[in-house]
Amino acid sequence: SKHFKNNYGGNSDPSLHINSQTLLLIVKDFVNKHKNLMFDEFLELLDLLYEGKYDDEKQVGGKLLQYYPVHKRNIELIRLDVWLNHLNGWSQVDSLCQSVFSVEDMTENWDKWQKILVSFSKDKNINKRRASLVLLTAPVRQSTNTEFSELAFMLIDRLKNEKGILITKAISWLLRDMVKNHKNEVATYLERTQNELPKIAFRETKRKLETGRK
Repeated sequence: SKHFKNNYGGNSDPSLHINSQTLLLIVKDFVNKHKNLMFDEFLELLDLLYEGKYDDEKQVGGKLLQYYPVHKRNIELIRLDVWLNHLNGWSQVDSLCQSVFSVEDMTENWDKWQKILVSFSKDKNINKRRASLVLLTAPVRQSTNTEFSELAFMLIDRLKNEKGILITKAISWLLRDMVKNHKNEVATYLERTQNELPKIAFRETKRKLETGRK
């Protein structure tokens, strides 16, 4: 069948055009048939998917990670760095980084998580810089732990002068997700940095603070 370029997700990988519901059914079927998948086999599979030709393959990795929570927690974080080398644009990056790793996942190895998130925020690869922000959206929304929010503010400070939409939208997303558990801190931060933050991030976060809506 004819394959099209998937430009919407910010990448030029060819797509098999499998919709998200069908892709999830494929993943669930695989998990049901391979409940005892060994850790080494799991890693090998993920490596093959992230190195794959098609966008659809790369979208599957994050879903598999969620269905194998024990294996997920045993993954060396350097693996994320390697996988992100193969991902481009918000759709692929977010499929690995959005709500895949929970508060519990990060708390177990917070020192290592903190180190790699800071490293991502300094990377020349914009996809890794976006990942540093998106990976924190779930923890700041799920927890009142100030370790997560303090790191989030630090990374936003580092990236707030960037103009690319991959970063400006991620900053807005992270700030808005912090409103649930860190509303006062976000309001103070917004007031202090309103002339430095990307306009879209300031506008959307201010609206979230005032209305509670996205």
